[in-house]
Amino acid sequence: MEVVQEKLHRFKDLYEWSLAISDERVKGWPLMSTPLPTLGLFAAYVTMVKVGPRLMAHRAPFQLRLPLIAYNLAIMLLNLYIGVELAIVSVRLKYSWFCQPVDYSTNPDEMRIAAALWWYYISKVVEFTDTLFFILRKKNNQLTFLHIYHHSTMFLLWWIGVKWVAGGSSFLAAMMNSFVHVVMYAYYGLSAFGPAVQKYLWWKKHITCIQLVQFTSAGVLGARAIVVGCAFPLWMQYALVVYMSSFIVLFGQFYVQAYRLKQKKLKGGKSGSGGHQGGANSITHNGVASGKHAANGVPRQEGQVHKEGSGKKSGGGGQKGGQRGGNARTRGQLRREGRARHDS
Repeated sequence: MEVVQEKLHRFKDLYEWSLAISDERVKGWPLMSTPLPTLGLFAAYVTMVKVGPRLMAHRAPFQLRLPLIAYNLAIMLLNLYIGVELAIVSVRLKYSWFCQPVDYSTNPDEMRIAAALWWYYISKVVEFTDTLFFILRKKNNQLTFLHIYHHSTMFLLWWIGVKWVAGGSSFLAAMMNSFVHVVMYAYYGLSAFGPAVQKYLWWKKHITCIQLVQFTSAGVLGARAIVVGCAFPLWMQYALVVYMSSFIVLFGQFYVQAYRLKQKKLKGGKSGSGGHQGGANSITHNGVASGKHAANGVPRQEGQVHKEGSGKKSGGGGQKGGQRGGNARTRGQLRREGRARHDS
């Protein structure tokens, strides 16, 4: 028991020390005093991911076209504001992309940088709504590890970023990601208009390429700062490099599976399936093989199609056989009647 108490006491001391060295400028800002609100929202998000699909299992998916359009437009504009604010102020302050120490002063421009980073952190909790829309629309195939990992960890890590390093080199990752999200949410908003607009959205896969360039650039700049040296917290640079590396692996894997492998399957299907893409059981939706075809908009298993077809054939054969049998009996009766008349 004493060992447990000692460890708890050490943890308390570490916690109080870490709060003592945090950025005093953001201490009174919403959600920034303690990590408890952020941890609570994180726990609520994980609970939603676990429980939400179960609650929707026996319910019809919601049709949310107008809310989706409005939501994506709002998130796009929020990211546009954050990106432009960080770009303008960082240029005015002559920030370096390679190494920029944090200025903890209350200089108005430095406070604008800190405020923009706080809004960036807030945008990450707002983006939990992405997952909520997937659940309500029963797009459970979109609830991938990549999606959940990205949304949940970005919110946690950017609380840490704003709490301790609300300025300096932190601006670059947030600025790049905000501009990428402008393009991404513009795509999502336009695609919500339906097939009439979706056919013009040829640039979906290029968004993933832009994201990979962003993660690679941030990781390389972070690694350079570690090697060369920079008056920016070293622990933050290491965290950045590790985190960006995880995104490069996960987004790279997604790109290969969603686009490269899918293209190969489609090419193989065209050459070997009599003109049907993907063969008999490889119709895909968002890169996930469903193994189903659609008849009048209703998914139907391939086996069911064959079974129904064979039933119709056998039924039709029975009818034809009955007709042939009836014709044969009629001819036999006529022959017997003819012989009877001849004998009489």
